Amino acid sequence: MQRKVVITAGLAAAMVGAGIGIATAAEAAVPTVNCPQVYITVNVPAQAQAEVDSNLRQIDQQINEANNRIASTAGQGGQNFIQNAILGPLRDKRFAAINRIETAISRNAARPNLNAERLATCTLNQNGGQPAVTTTPPAAQPGNNLGVLTDSCDTSQLEAHDGFQRGNRCVSTEFGEVGAAANNPTLLITNAPRQVNRNQPFTIQVSTRNLIRDRFLAAGQGGYYVESSVLQGGLVRGHFHTACRILDSQQQAPAPEPVPGFFVATEDSRGGAQADTIAIQVPGLAQSGTFQCSAWAGDGSHRIPMMERANQTPALDSVRVRVR
Repeated sequence: MQRKVVITAGLAAAMVGAGIGIATAAEAAVPTVNCPQVYITVNVPAQAQAEVDSNLRQIDQQINEANNRIASTAGQGGQNFIQNAILGPLRDKRFAAINRIETAISRNAARPNLNAERLATCTLNQNGGQPAVTTTPPAAQPGNNLGVLTDSCDTSQLEAHDGFQRGNRCVSTEFGEVGAAANNPTLLITNAPRQVNRNQPFTIQVSTRNLIRDRFLAAGQGGYYVESSVLQGGLVRGHFHTACRILDSQQQAPAPEPVPGFFVATEDSRGGAQADTIAIQVPGLAQSGTFQCSAWAGDGSHRIPMMERANQTPALDSVRVRVR
């Protein structure tokens, strides 16, 4: 079993000396180490969990040991003592621990790149910049204090997305503008046949609302995920797709990779705040079986438009069509 975790190791500052929470002037003047947090946001194999946890504890212990040594050797060794005798060895220990974590994961999964070179180096918190002791509670994190795994491709180990239809890439394009709830796009299939013959043409009626259908960056020509969502008069500019794929089973989710039997994108420079209906002409489906025919809105870069609230239904709809 694997579980995805966001584990943080490394404290920006540690309490120094005895007491409940009040530092003397001499204690407050003692600097403390300031180390980058070590994030693990990949799936950690169950076989590696104990070793990963052990190394994360070591990373925290290394910070505590460094702070204790700074406090116990205050005023000794000259200007470069802390850098050469404490921060330098601390960097080597952190680098080794992060590498051990990568190795532990790699025995049962792909080796991650946790950016040990950057995360190993620590600096100092000086008195006046950040005190050794603070009673200020930490700021609340987004998502009920779950925090954010990442909000950019800076921490990704994947190649940058290039605008073409390729996977295992990281998309750095910002999501862009999101409208008010009353202006969010909706979509409904209003009419479709329940049954047709093989290769028999048929029509699917699709109604959209709050979607200006005037933006379609061709995915096959590098227009995939490259444009942020744009509003005009509070409404999303984009288009909608219609596709029909055969279902091997109606009891479990289908495989995602097969090409559908029918696909078309509609960008007709129409649409707006009022609902209208478009007739999608399907030239026929060659296979016999049950097809899932779906329609869904897209912004200029083919992403389903964002909504103001999480409990709104996205602009999509599906029906079943039996092909005899």
